[in-house]
Amino acid sequence: MSVKEFLKSKVFFTQVAIALGIVLVVVFLLLQWLSVTTNHGDVIPVPDLRKMTSEKAAEALEALDLEIVVLDTVDFEPGFPPYTITEQDPLPKVTVKEDRKIYVKVNSGGYSTIAVPDLIQKSYRQAVPTLKNMGLEEGTKTYVPYLAKDVVLEMKQKGKKLKAGDKVMKASKIDLVLGDGKTGYQENDSISDTRTIEPKTGEDNDE
Repeated sequence: MSVKEFLKSKVFFTQVAIALGIVLVVVFLLLQWLSVTTNHGDVIPVPDLRKMTSEKAAEALEALDLEIVVLDTVDFEPGFPPYTITEQDPLPKVTVKEDRKIYVKVNSGGYSTIAVPDLIQKSYRQAVPTLKNMGLEEGTKTYVPYLAKDVVLEMKQKGKKLKAGDKVMKASKIDLVLGDGKTGYQENDSISDTRTIEPKTGEDNDE
């Protein structure tokens, strides 16, 4: 039988059909194996771990065949309880496969201490951004007689005089004693002619 006759014969087409059948079976079995080994379609929604301690979060994730990884402790955020999770990756409700690592950051136990910047003889406009950049807040403004207006003459906290380098808690309010621009400054233990101005709040602005 010639090659041309063989290619047109029933035997050839039978063998081709058998070969195609074998290929299809192998591909099907391979896809089934991949589906089982990769848990195809089996996904887990990530729970919301924020405001949970890392211990509680680890328990919750372990029940879902997930793993927690604590990346870092961040500066204290007042909106979260101390030592609880503030950030997570992946985010809540994102679907993942089992054994996926969930990365978290934990809130510190409280505000850290920072050094008071040197604001003496700086203008009020310079002082306020400097405080904010350091993680501090503006407290009350008190005006005393002094030649230059709005120049910082003293820094205080709860009535106690501060100097540059003193340690205070982050987010503390620093009261500023400013010159009123009217006369010479008399440095005495007690200043009789003072005017105190509270920092403006959102409610004040609305009025």
